[in-house]
Amino acid sequence: MDVEDSARAAWMKALLLLCLWDLGYAQISYSVSEEAKKGAVVGNLAKDLNLSVQELESRMFQLVAGSDAKYFEVNRKSGILLVNDRIDREELCESKQKCVLNVEAMIHNPLKLYRFRINILDINDNSPVFPDQTLLLDITENMVQGDRFPVITASDTDVGSNSVKTYKINSNEHFSLEMQSDLVELVLQKPLDRERESMIKLVLTAVDGGSPPRSGSMQIIINVLDINDNSPVFTKSLYKVKVHENASIGTKILTVSAADADDGNNGEVSYSIVSDARSSAVDLFTIKSTSGDITVKEILIMSNIPR
Repeated sequence: MDVEDSARAAWMKALLLLCLWDLGYAQISYSVSEEAKKGAVVGNLAKDLNLSVQELESRMFQLVAGSDAKYFEVNRKSGILLVNDRIDREELCESKQKCVLNVEAMIHNPLKLYRFRINILDINDNSPVFPDQTLLLDITENMVQGDRFPVITASDTDVGSNSVKTYKINSNEHFSLEMQSDLVELVLQKPLDRERESMIKLVLTAVDGGSPPRSGSMQIIINVLDINDNSPVFTKSLYKVKVHENASIGTKILTVSAADADDGNNGEVSYSIVSDARSSAVDLFTIKSTSGDITVKEILIMSNIPR
């Protein structure tokens, strides 16, 4: 038999089977929760198909082998449809709102095919999950009350009431949390002060609507960025030093020191001597801008120094 004859024979066989089978498109639908234990009852299939228990045995009633059928079996002595294998809704249907398995069964003498649907009900077996364990936010200290900062949200492979329903953060003095649809934002309630607190750590928690509810958390680390809101402050309000009038040029007579609570360039201090009408200090002394070292610049003559 050549290839063409083989194909023709296969086609004829399929056509014969279609002619023999009486397709039963019964509108039968069952529901079972995912993760139901093996042997859990799904429904009375024999009763719903109007078949007697005797027919199930004598006419070799069976489920048609297939990917969906493997999760179920029929007890021929009772006609009850049972769970036969672990059913994971998320594995089968991911995050779809509805998860339906289509199963076929057949009976012989004569052949008849039945099709029915099984709705897989979600249980709250997954917790909300954030894409990252930590979120870093840089916020300048001059932000004003009411400013908002969006944060990333969590996902939950469960559906319906078992999906994410609310968010919360730990109690703190600076931020509250507001939700609008799928947008979650931190809202500034109290101005930030980097010099007082340069880093703020919060815990954002997502909670689903299951019973009991499940939750997942993420840490938010806020780096408070500096602005130039502080002036340098000297270690002393008044420095006093004695120097001989014959001190040579370049003699160090004093070191002054100041600090600035700001960060980075805003906190760098440079020194200079400012002259005024009553003082010639700018002519007689010089100060190193980076260290605060004051040295003699000109020969000191007591009579030439104003008092």
